[in-house]
Parts: sequence; structure tokens; C-alpha cells
Amino acid sequence: MNKPTKKTLYNAIVSLIETAKSETAVYVNAKVSLLYWHIGTMINKEVLLNKRATYGTEILATLSQELTQHYGRGYSYSALTRMSKIAACFTKQNIATLSQQFSYSHLIEFVAIEEKVKRDFYMQLAAEGNWSLRQLREQMDKMLFERTAVAKKPAKQITEAITKHKKTPHPDLIFKTSYVLDFLNLPPFFSEAALEKALLDNLQAFIMELGNGFTFVERQKRIPVDAVDYHLDLLFYHRKFKRLIAIDLKLGKFKPEYKGQMELYLRWLRKNEMQKGEETPLGLLLCSEGNTEHIELLMLDEDEIKVAQYLTELPSKKWFIEKMHRSIEIAKNSNENNL
Repeated sequence: MNKPTKKTLYNAIVSLIETAKSETAVYVNAKVSLLYWHIGTMINKEVLLNKRATYGTEILATLSQELTQHYGRGYSYSALTRMSKIAACFTKQNIATLSQQFSYSHLIEFVAIEEKVKRDFYMQLAAEGNWSLRQLREQMDKMLFERTAVAKKPAKQITEAITKHKKTPHPDLIFKTSYVLDFLNLPPFFSEAALEKALLDNLQAFIMELGNGFTFVERQKRIPVDAVDYHLDLLFYHRKFKRLIAIDLKLGKFKPEYKGQMELYLRWLRKNEMQKGEETPLGLLLCSEGNTEHIELLMLDEDEIKVAQYLTELPSKKWFIEKMHRSIEIAKNSNENNL
């Protein structure tokens, strides 16, 4: 047995200290979150008993002044209001579980989201990706929910997709209808080759935009068919899906012939690259312009091929919301026509 050195002893002690600090931080966060939940619950019960909105404002104002004098600014009027909202939003069982996963600051961000399905979406993906508070805010600022395929579905279907995603990755929560590639610094006019090179030069940022679980495999993947060489732009693998993801980059709007080309690539990959235990490959066509109706008519969302628009600059939130509403309307009309 090797004699331990001063360095190995130091590393072992550091590991113990860091583990203890981490466990202590989780414990303290859980206790603080539960304390604030109890305070919020008591406030809500008092206001509910008196059935007066003005009374709620009065009691919070008085409470905040007295508690702040005694305990400091952590009990300001706005802080008590947040506690009240968290207590109204989560049950005691919920808060006990969530406080093990998220900081109290995360919970504040979650309760600020009024739509329950949207809040559940961010909570699920934040837990899965172990997002920091900064990462959560970034994803919300970039309208991640509005950009995912699931956003255009009815609330009941969104809830079902989130529930299923907890056990098995759901494509509608992974794939987006728009990808923001504002980190590429491309000129106003660029070629597909320039786009591909810029993506590879910024591969880490591109993978982060694709989402949790993607790993890069190959660029310009050679697809030989009947003595003709085709080349797939980018090949990725998704660890949780356990399948290859073929990505083709296109300038302009989606064209129906792109579907046939991607189907060829996927069949070749299934025949020649798929490993035992893997699921069948999926395709993602990234186009610089969106034409939702074409995609809906070809029913590509329900197929093994996904189509999305990529943006080299981050547009306004209004743009994302309007795009989502257009997609919902087109999908609704398409469903009604199929009845």
C-alpha cells in the first residue's frame, strides 16, 4: 500500500470540506425555503379570513416594517409578497422537494411565470439541466418555452408531454421551432459553408442552444448511395434519446424536396451507422427563413424529421410570441380540416 503524501492528504481533506459545504448549503436552502413558505401561508390565511384586498396590503406593510426592524431587509414588503405568492403556488410537499433542487431565488423566478404549463416547463428543464439562476434567466429571456415545439399545443397536451419527459425524453421539449445563433458574428450575407464553419468554431455555444444531451459526432458526413456521394452537414448524438441526430443547414425557406433528401440520409444512417440498443435517427432541417404552413401541411412535427428556423440575431420577445401564435393558429386549422 502506497504511503499517503501531503498532497493526497490535502486533496482528500478538501474533498471532505467541499462535500460538507455543499450538503450544508442544500440543507440551509431547504430550511429557508420552508420557513418562507410557512410565513407566506400564514399571511395568505390571515388575508383570506378577512376577505379584503386592502387589508392584505395594510397587514403586509405593517409586518414588513416590524420584521425589517428586527431581522433586516430580508423581510421587506416585496419579500413578503413573494413569500405569499410562493405559498399560493406550491404545496408543502412541493416546496420540500423543490428546495432540494433549487435555490429560493429560483423559486421566485418560477412563481413570476403566470401560466402553469409554462412554469412547469421551466421547472422540469431547469432541474434536468441543473441550471444556475443566471442560466434560468437567460433561457427565459430568450423565450425558450415559446420556441419549443410543445408551445403550440393545447395546455393538456403540454402537461402530458412534461409528465412523459420526466421518464423518457420527449422530442417536443427538446426540439425548437427557432434556434438563436446570435453568437456566430456572421455578415449580413453568408453561405451555407460559412454558416457551418461558424457553428463549428462556436461548437460549445451551438450545443448549448441545441439543448441538454447533444454531443458532436462529425461534419460533412459522407453518405454514399449508388456511386453518388452525398454529404450531411452535421451529425450529432443525443445521449438521452440514444439516437443519432442529422442536421442539414439551408439558406432561405424550407422546400418540400428537403424532406426527401433528409429521408435518404436517415435511412442510410439507420442501415449503416445505427448501433445495437439505439433508437432510429432523427433529422433536423435548419432554415434561415420560416414558412410554418408548408411544415404543418407535410406534418413534419409528427415525423422523424423536424424543421426549424435559425436566427443570427436575437429578435424581440414580441416576434417570438407572434410566431408561436401563428403556429398555433395554423396547427388548429390543420386539425379542424382533418376532422
